[in-house]
Amino acid sequence: MIFHAIKAGGVDTLIERYTRAARGAGNRGQAIWSAEEDPQMNCPSWLRIRRLETASDREIEGLSDVLRDCVEGGASVGFLLPLTRGKAEAFWRGASASAARGERVVLVAEEQAGAIVGTAQVIWAQFENQPHRADVAKMLVHRRARRQGIGAALLAAAERCALEAGRTLLVLDTASDDAERLYVRQGWQRVGDIPDYALWPAGGFCSTTIFFKELRGTP
Repeated sequence: MIFHAIKAGGVDTLIERYTRAARGAGNRGQAIWSAEEDPQMNCPSWLRIRRLETASDREIEGLSDVLRDCVEGGASVGFLLPLTRGKAEAFWRGASASAARGERVVLVAEEQAGAIVGTAQVIWAQFENQPHRADVAKMLVHRRARRQGIGAALLAAAERCALEAGRTLLVLDTASDDAERLYVRQGWQRVGDIPDYALWPAGGFCSTTIFFKELRGTP
């Protein structure tokens, strides 16, 4: 895979070794990238982003930790409090099965020791008249790992995965002001708000903001 990293001045191309890495990886054919390979990257040196073909029990546990932390922190991402570990793990097992069927991409951001601190998904459009489109979803970063460029790196990796798959239009929605600022910095176009779209984890309506981005270039 070819990923992009976020530097202070914008998105810069990183390393073009991911196809070889994917072929050579013995762990379910995952493409592996490490921030250590580019010292100019505006992310922690320990950051590693992987694409999961399937998720192990350890990865399901780590993804569930991130999801539960975000929901407990007030993120409106489809779940209400209390979010049990069983419900979180069931969600990720379903997402993993969907990825194995080729319906989506699941990306994880990890520390060098293997702890998952963030994730994002690219969900391919379901209808045959939208072969050029995909949705970015469940972009989550654990609260202890925020404000280090991890969300930006995940977003750029998601964009590259989509472009490599021939998708040129991405859509997402968010209820987070911080996420809105990230998307604007990364060139996403704000469409508008939908009021009372969902509930906050603790209850009460929240609006959501729709964004899109047209992708250009060669992955």
